[in-house]
Amino acid sequence: MAACFAVRTEVFVVEQSVPESIEYDAYDAGAVHVLAVGAGGEPLGTGRLLHGAAALAKTGDGPAVGSLGRLAVRKVARGLGVGVALVRAIEAEAARLGLSAVDLGAQTHALGFYERLGYVAYGPEFQDAGIPHRAMRRPLP
Repeated sequence: MAACFAVRTEVFVVEQSVPESIEYDAYDAGAVHVLAVGAGGEPLGTGRLLHGAAALAKTGDGPAVGSLGRLAVRKVARGLGVGVALVRAIEAEAARLGLSAVDLGAQTHALGFYERLGYVAYGPEFQDAGIPHRAMRRPLP
């Protein structure tokens, strides 16, 4: 968890100026966290999956929809496929848990990244931590 939080601090709090007071929340305790590490063991990226009641609170869509969030890849690892690997690992865990779809709130500059992975945007743009986002969903096979 410390490595996951360190990546999130570097990417969200330091790079994107997200207040630390809102970066970490009560959902962290029950989430499935994934961590990508380099050949030398250094943390490269992280993400989390909310499921059950926590996902329902985030998505409002019922217990079969998971919520992917807090996807963060360190600058040194961007462009290396780390983000794709993290998303696919989270989707695999969602499928293992019996979920039928994964929702997320994508920063608008990252819409293309998620679209290439099969996610479709829906609903209006919204602000989260002062950053424009869109809701996206991908049904799981």
